[in-house]
Order: sequence, then C-alpha cells, then structure tokens
Amino acid sequence: MARPPAPPPTLVLLVRHGQTPTTGKVLPGRAPGLHLADKGREQAERVAARIADLRDDKRSVAAVYASPLERTRETAAPIAKALGLRVQRHRGLLECEFGDWTGAELKALAKRPEWRTVQRNPSGFRFPGGESFTEMQTRMGSAIESIRGAHPGHTVVAVSHADPIKAAVAQAMGMHLDLFQRIVISPCSVSAILYTNDGPIVLAVNSTGDLRSLVPS
Repeated sequence: MARPPAPPPTLVLLVRHGQTPTTGKVLPGRAPGLHLADKGREQAERVAARIADLRDDKRSVAAVYASPLERTRETAAPIAKALGLRVQRHRGLLECEFGDWTGAELKALAKRPEWRTVQRNPSGFRFPGGESFTEMQTRMGSAIESIRGAHPGHTVVAVSHADPIKAAVAQAMGMHLDLFQRIVISPCSVSAILYTNDGPIVLAVNSTGDLRSLVPS
C-alpha cells in the first residue's frame, strides 16, 4: 500500500510584540492591561508592511496568530489588516508564567541569587508560583506544531514574546535550553523557521530587514 504523501513545509514567522512602556524595565509576564507604547505601535506598522511585502514574492501569509495578551494582539492587528486576515488567539504563544516575579523590576531581580540560575542554567529553574523554562519551551513547541499542522505548505505569522520565541529558536537549532539566553529577540523582530518533515530550518533570527530573501541555501 502506498504511503500517503508527506505534508509540505510550513514557514512560521515568529514576531515579538512591539515596545511597551515597561520594556527593559519590568517583568510584566501575563498581567493584563499592558498596551503598546507609541513606539511599539510604529514598530507594529513597520513589521506589518514588511510581512505584507511577501505577497509580491508569491509567499502570502495564510493566517495570523497571537498570544491572548493585549500587547501581542495590538502588534498582530496591523499585520492582519495589511493581509486581509483576522487575528486568531492561541494560548500556547503566551509569555512565560513568571508567578511571584510578575511585575517586578528587572534591576531588583538581577540582584537576587536565583538570577544567575535564570541566566546560566535556565533549564533547572522554575519561577516561584509559576512555570519552568522547560515547560514554556514544550508549550511553545506544541503551539507551533499545531499551527503548522493547520497550515501545511503555507506561511503563518505567530506573534508572541521574547522568551518563548528564544526557546522556539533554540529548539529548532538543536541548542540546549541552557544556551537560549544567548539569543536576542528585539521588539517587532521576525524569526523565520521553515518546518519540514526532515526537521526545522532556521532562516532568520531577530530580523528587522527584508523578508523576501528568506529561502534555504
């Protein structure tokens, strides 16, 4: 009996949300009510234009997903509008659950003895009352797999947060989670991963340039 054909590759464009009033200052986590700053809205419009340019490259986007938080949905909105799509919420794209650390200033957290573990051995750390980095990476990987399965052979946008995107990139590159802090994911940057049946191919990380050149070498 003939084996059914393998599904075609799916290109996932992982977009970090735009800048907020607390970016680089506070660990906001999943606390509600945090919106984009004026600069973040400008960043969202720019990344929307960059992604919309893919239509001219015969690589139009089939769907736009976002984590349920305000800052990701506000980033996804202009992208979806430029593409004539609607934003679909996906809880798997949520920020890490920082538990008791939610809302704390980064300066204060950096003085805690646990901070060294967060930076050097994140796979062994669980946020008090929250999620572990390993659980976050597993959740993010499952979310991408479900999105990929829903859109075989297409390009999909997934708007998420810095740490989940870093974890997804590390996983795609076969990098140990303890090294994922070496990856930089800037506001409204795009990290492009082509998910094939032979494994993921990382085409771009933290990109702020032209996306039309995203092809495997």
